Amino acid sequence: MTSMLPTVDPDSRSLADVLPDCLASLTSSGGSLPSADHAIVVLVDGLGAANLRGAAAHARFLAPRLGPRSTTTSAFPSTTAAGIATLTTGALPGRHGLVSYRARDLAGDRVVNQLSGWDPGMVPETWQRLPTVFERARAEGVTTTVIGQERYRGSGFTRAVLRGADYRAGRSMADRLDAALDVVAASSGRTLSYVYVPELDQAAHEYGWESARWTALLEELDGDLRRWSARLPATAGALVTADHGVVDVPAHQHVLFDQAPALVDGVRHVGGEPRCLHLYLDAAADAADHERLAASWRSEEGARSWVATRAEAIEHGWYGEVDPEVLPRIGDVIVATRKRIAYYDSRPTDQSARGMIGQHGSLTDDERRIPLLGLGRYEP
Repeated sequence: MTSMLPTVDPDSRSLADVLPDCLASLTSSGGSLPSADHAIVVLVDGLGAANLRGAAAHARFLAPRLGPRSTTTSAFPSTTAAGIATLTTGALPGRHGLVSYRARDLAGDRVVNQLSGWDPGMVPETWQRLPTVFERARAEGVTTTVIGQERYRGSGFTRAVLRGADYRAGRSMADRLDAALDVVAASSGRTLSYVYVPELDQAAHEYGWESARWTALLEELDGDLRRWSARLPATAGALVTADHGVVDVPAHQHVLFDQAPALVDGVRHVGGEPRCLHLYLDAAADAADHERLAASWRSEEGARSWVATRAEAIEHGWYGEVDPEVLPRIGDVIVATRKRIAYYDSRPTDQSARGMIGQHGSLTDDERRIPLLGLGRYEP
């Protein structure tokens, strides 16, 4: 069975516009946001619009602000590496190069984790190919600051996507929000700050987004943001957004795809993540080989997943404009789930990932539609 592939308009507004819009509000009177002296973006990892709407009773400050004009779309795939790189470069994955959670390093003939797999063979400053918005802002005289947890300060991912900003650490969500206000108070000029909140995504992976643990964290964040927004100076604007949403996938909805031989025939590497597989054949494989594998997947899984060759995915705009250097990082075949399932390969010894409940990565609205809530100068 086959299904029509969704088309993504690369020119539609998305997470890629958020930081550039903030920079424009600091440096000119144009753009989609009011002018401001200080801009703060708070990214809540994993807080999709559907998640916020579904837990509205636990977010009495944030949820009432959610509406048709206060949402946007994440990058595809709807995963943290691609999403945060899209936010901080103002470009889609086909240009910045972080095209999935685990992507092929063609020169090394391997698949590498884009969040934690950085090594001398995948240098952050060159693998992520574009200047960041922070670098552009500094060139215009804007003070730039990233505020996250201490453990991320020197990571390869931080070097790849947050370069051009000073790094400050805060232990709790409230600590990080307070640090953003400290930046404003200490500066006599314009500032652009980014606050990263990973706690909800971490809880969703372990317990599910509908769990008591997740909703307790949402309540905490909601209260922190309510108190914090009241302290924003009149010259400061803030946007609360996310990199993706989350869907809960129970264990009985796991699909062990390697148990169907046709689905792994000729596959050299498996990348991506459970809701958006990237399947890589040998480098010598041609378009006919890609189509053969895609046809096998459509026959088996077309009723519950979108299956596309790399060429089809690019044609339908999934990655935006794709630079030649980025092309081999994208799977020869991409399998993006439409139903509440997750694909796993049972062959590796380490099966710990199968304990994950909250998941994301695909093209569904639950995963790609995200809040974009304005506070302070940016409040509608």
